[in-house]
Amino acid sequence: MMNRKTMKLMGLLAAGCLTWTATGCTTHTAPLSENLKAVDRYSVVWDSPSLNSLGNMPMGNGDLGINLWVEENGDLQFYLSKTDAWSENGRLLKLGKVRLQLSPNPFRKGQKYRQELKVKDGVMYIDAGEGKDRVAVNVWIDAFNPAVELSVESEQPISAKVAAEPWRTERRLLKGIEVHSAYGVQGDIYVEKDSILPPSEHAVAWMHRNARSIWKDNLELQKLDYPAAEDPLLNRTFGCLLTSDEMEPVSPTLLATDKPVRQLGVTVYAYTAQTPSVAQWVAGIDSIAQHVDGQSDEKRLEAHKDWWNRMWERSYIHFATADTALQQRVEHASRMYALQRYMNICAGRGQYPIKFNGSIFTVDTKHLEGRFQGFDADYRQWGGAYWWQNTRLPYWSMLKSGDFDMMRPLFAMYRNTLETRKEATRKYYNHDGAFYPETMYFWGTYVDENYGGDRTGMPDGLTQNTYIRYYWQGGLELSLMMLDYYQYTQDTEFLKDTLLPVATEVVTFFDRHWKRGDDGKILFSPAMSLETYRTAVNPLPEIVGIHKVCSELLRLPDSFVSEDQCSAWKRLMSELPEIPVEERNGVKVLAPAYLYKDKQNVENPELYAIFPYRRYAVGKEGLDLARNTFANRAIKETGGWQQNAIKAACLGLTDEAARLMLQNFNSKNEAFRFPTMWGPNYDWIPDQDHGTVAMSALQSMLLQCDGTDIHLFPAWPKNWDVSFKLCAPGNTLIEGIYKNGKLERLVVTPKEREKDIRNWLE
Repeated sequence: MMNRKTMKLMGLLAAGCLTWTATGCTTHTAPLSENLKAVDRYSVVWDSPSLNSLGNMPMGNGDLGINLWVEENGDLQFYLSKTDAWSENGRLLKLGKVRLQLSPNPFRKGQKYRQELKVKDGVMYIDAGEGKDRVAVNVWIDAFNPAVELSVESEQPISAKVAAEPWRTERRLLKGIEVHSAYGVQGDIYVEKDSILPPSEHAVAWMHRNARSIWKDNLELQKLDYPAAEDPLLNRTFGCLLTSDEMEPVSPTLLATDKPVRQLGVTVYAYTAQTPSVAQWVAGIDSIAQHVDGQSDEKRLEAHKDWWNRMWERSYIHFATADTALQQRVEHASRMYALQRYMNICAGRGQYPIKFNGSIFTVDTKHLEGRFQGFDADYRQWGGAYWWQNTRLPYWSMLKSGDFDMMRPLFAMYRNTLETRKEATRKYYNHDGAFYPETMYFWGTYVDENYGGDRTGMPDGLTQNTYIRYYWQGGLELSLMMLDYYQYTQDTEFLKDTLLPVATEVVTFFDRHWKRGDDGKILFSPAMSLETYRTAVNPLPEIVGIHKVCSELLRLPDSFVSEDQCSAWKRLMSELPEIPVEERNGVKVLAPAYLYKDKQNVENPELYAIFPYRRYAVGKEGLDLARNTFANRAIKETGGWQQNAIKAACLGLTDEAARLMLQNFNSKNEAFRFPTMWGPNYDWIPDQDHGTVAMSALQSMLLQCDGTDIHLFPAWPKNWDVSFKLCAPGNTLIEGIYKNGKLERLVVTPKEREKDIRNWLE
């Protein structure tokens, strides 16, 4: 291992930079915008150490993340995670855990203590003790490099130890309920051990290397071909290099000071790669460390803070009310909107999409009471596969927030698996096109348990899992999200290289897969209506989904689509059956399908006509029909991946949208200290659907877009004040201030888009 350069410490105490004010830690004197002042107030501040890992603070740079907590015994600990740390079993694992111990203990009971996650800057500050006992720590994860930085400064000399604490020390068989963390893998499931590398001057390192892989057997089970040397798991190696100039190795996992110091720095570098040998992985992580060490730490931190500031300036919503009955809940919801977006930013720039079931912020459950107690930090319900129904929800919130860069990993995963899905369509159904399964490994196949290991009497392609047997409509919603992304960004390269290849194959699948009836209309059977009705004929989500996707494809510039394609899309739309309707409680409502039975889940498929497919919304025909359907829906709850809050907003149901949005944002997992550690709900902790559904609902209360039309305040309470900056299609930015029942400021960029705005509060 290489020898890193001396860390340039911040000099927090000596320079007097760590100055506590009523609003938090002041680290610079540059004037802030009103938006950044508001974001600064959303920082999370604790005045005592935590009891255990359930009291962690999450941080991330979009790919590399940590969960950090401080205990009264003098230990600062954090888990490390990365978006591409896939194991041999297809599980997304932690990189490991680090423990920093300081002596004398500055965190002991009775000492003054303050810990602040300054979300505006992406930095955590810890200040403990007073007088000669005072110690200051700052922590940040470089926005541009895979490096966690800790700086410690003490008024008096202190001793320090920093240790890597791997828990995958032996090969271990998963048993009981813990097997669910590897959902979909059949047979005995073994967790393989990590490797500790020989220490070097100022450094220790460890890694997990996949010497085997489930990939080949997974494809063979599903009768799919696999090109040589394309196994995405085999030889995938992930781990860390832990370094400190002030410490030397005293064991393969432990660094320690040989004499007390007043300043010290610790850096943890992270790296994932598929390499032919361990030596090549070591060379790779050394190269990363050398690259980072060749830069000025002060300039890196300055650039890091600037990046976070620019992320917050990209878009925002700050809202409040003078209604004393709701004031506290509304102000809390404003803060939670920002903190859930913070969670998205922390995990949204990796090679792979955000995991709905915990993102990269899972922790151990040693202290979590109940049936999940006692698992390590690798545990998450529903394992390593992606469920479209769950995965999509954080991404819908990113369009209006302008976080387009964070949407690209999602689109890339589905684009990269397109050839596999085309091959599956040809082999299973003998026609062109591509279908995407509801549950999917990142390489584009069903998990074994859903597909079914015992194929006796079953045709290729038919899943044993009846919840998802004909659940393919996610490809339509993916196509619509891609179409929306293009309309917002006008990115023609994306249009050519990703959107059109995926969307045209998805539409082709739906065109070719079902026969036409005597009336010339498609007869969708066998089919299902989402997971809820496993037997359905002409399900509504397919009908409205195909119509919406084809309509949006026809809006694309003529230079990118052919006349033959346009003719095919128009023909397909003409061959769709009518949207199913029925009578419920004495009123006409949308139906899940023409025929539906075998209910098995808790969704409202008929409401897909509202979200995501926007057939019915404010300013459109049929609004009363949609509102009647919403009022008579079977599933009225909110939380987790339930989307009733979004749908209420789309229908202009102001009171209901506000109620459900506030309910989501004001809920709390009492076992965890950080406010956005929601869940498990249907999934795991932190549940990434729960907060992002509320984000999308809030955005839709403020802004809805349809073609070139922009609807402002379509479901906004008249007595709520708001300051906002959101995106609309056509590279449009909309900034506004609504206060005391009046629109005080509205800036639309470009200005010519002002004519397309309808203000629903006028």
